[in-house]
Amino acid sequence: MSVIVVGLNHRTVPLELLERMTVPEERLPKALADLVSRDNITESVVLSTCNRTEVYATAERYHGAMGDVRNSLAEMTHLPPEAFADHLYAYHDVAAIAHLFTVAAGLDSAVIGESEILGQVRQAWEAATAEGAAGPGLHLLFRHALEVGKRVRTETGIGRSMTSVSSAAVALAAERLGSLDGKRVLVLGAGEMGEGMAVALAAGGAEVLVTNRTAERAASLASRVGGRAVPVFELPRALVEVDVLLTSTGAQSVIVEHGEVAHVVDQRAGRDLLIIDVAVPRDVDPAAAQLPGVTLLDMDDLRAFADRGVAERRREATRAHDIVDEEVARFRELSTARQVAPVITAMREQAEAIRVAEAERLGRKLTDEERAAVDAVTKSVVAKLLHEPTVRLKDAAGTVRGERLADALRELFLLD
Repeated sequence: MSVIVVGLNHRTVPLELLERMTVPEERLPKALADLVSRDNITESVVLSTCNRTEVYATAERYHGAMGDVRNSLAEMTHLPPEAFADHLYAYHDVAAIAHLFTVAAGLDSAVIGESEILGQVRQAWEAATAEGAAGPGLHLLFRHALEVGKRVRTETGIGRSMTSVSSAAVALAAERLGSLDGKRVLVLGAGEMGEGMAVALAAGGAEVLVTNRTAERAASLASRVGGRAVPVFELPRALVEVDVLLTSTGAQSVIVEHGEVAHVVDQRAGRDLLIIDVAVPRDVDPAAAQLPGVTLLDMDDLRAFADRGVAERRREATRAHDIVDEEVARFRELSTARQVAPVITAMREQAEAIRVAEAERLGRKLTDEERAAVDAVTKSVVAKLLHEPTVRLKDAAGTVRGERLADALRELFLLD
């Protein structure tokens, strides 16, 4: 089976389309079941974050599997294939492996070296495993990808400074305001990203307010950072008093409408409001950016901000890419061993058993010297006969052709 990845990310599509292509957690079970039910896909993992939506799969026929993924994405997102097909990228075999390792290393993120992606890769794999969509092939691949991500962060400095989308959002707010010290900031969303923003804000001296659909979660996070929880129904009132709104929920539609922000602006007595919306799909109506005194920034602005710091970490990114290349080669070697070693061992053991039996049958009529000569000759003949099949099988390991050759050898030599 070949490994393929089909997807789109922040580099290949505008934010407006990327947010429509996200697959929320509650739709994952159905999406995974749909993928593995299709003719050309045997295993699948869906990785959907604020930067990407990607489908990893094992498949025998590359083009057939690509069509299956495209059609499945259309059903997941309720969009016609022609709305996004031209934006899709697709990789298979070595390129697919390298892509996943690059993603896990944080090298394909809007914020290079971000730490959140590693947890997202793990969660995507665990979700697919729980639904029975990931099998042996993807288990090996994703387990190795997590090892790559950890190694890159241990052996390079790529994760220094801004290590996540949440920390970048806080840094962007600090740059816009000059300082966060003494500023009042409302964090909308108390998930992993919201927590990261709240912690960074508190460390920067800001007064942190937290609101969340689940009041208990908001209260817990606010307590941890020495802030204050705000009930969801009091969100408009809180927006009147804060300097900044940072939002990162997993909602699938706008939470803060244009009209609500307009009403808030009327009550702020001319004070400016900075909104940084890093949710995908977006939490704040983009039209709010047109209101006087409102600065609304989104993931596109955050990427531009983060890109300014790339030069400082370019040397570390180069080393990280070298590690990815090393790990791709190591994974291929391990895959080769797993796939072909049992077949090669069984074939050679069978040949050796036949050789020994025939040599012993003939050896009863020979002198010791003659038996030694026969033993040497037959060993040489068997080794030469099996050399080329062994080399061909090792070279093709990890590909569809390799599986076919292995299956053919099992059938031709009656191997278990």
